[in-house]
Amino acid sequence: MFLTWNLLGSVPPSRFPPPNKKLSAGEAFVWIDRHLDTASTGPLWLKRPEVAQVVEDGIRYSAEALGDYELHAYLVMANHVHLLATPFAHPTKLLRSLKSHSARRANKILHRSGPFWQKETYDHWVRNETEHARIVAYIENNPVQAGLVAKPEDYRWSSAHHRK
Repeated sequence: MFLTWNLLGSVPPSRFPPPNKKLSAGEAFVWIDRHLDTASTGPLWLKRPEVAQVVEDGIRYSAEALGDYELHAYLVMANHVHLLATPFAHPTKLLRSLKSHSARRANKILHRSGPFWQKETYDHWVRNETEHARIVAYIENNPVQAGLVAKPEDYRWSSAHHRK
């Protein structure tokens, strides 16, 4: 399953695809994801290393210690997260746990309270190995496409970095 979630308020209504575009769900996802990759305004709390670390730790803990899923790829960007995993728990349960735990810890670091993540999550069931490989490449090349690094493994908050 390919999952993406973002910080509350990171996608203003003006950044949604225009209704006359008639985009598929996947095309609309890419449209919004490109906005998230290049955003310079709105909440960018995941740019802070200590906050990104909280999210990365949660992703790895949920896979390794809790056994909620088999982790294939992940990425923590400034305002959103991508995760490719084979879930062993219901996706709603594992996301609720992951998002609530990371939100509490991040809010504590940021000396804030209140909602941290957008309620909605983009999810897509991966249908075959070809699609799986394409999604891994999409996730791990995201910081390269956004102009943040030259090579996927150079981006600290990703599965590519940990594979090098």
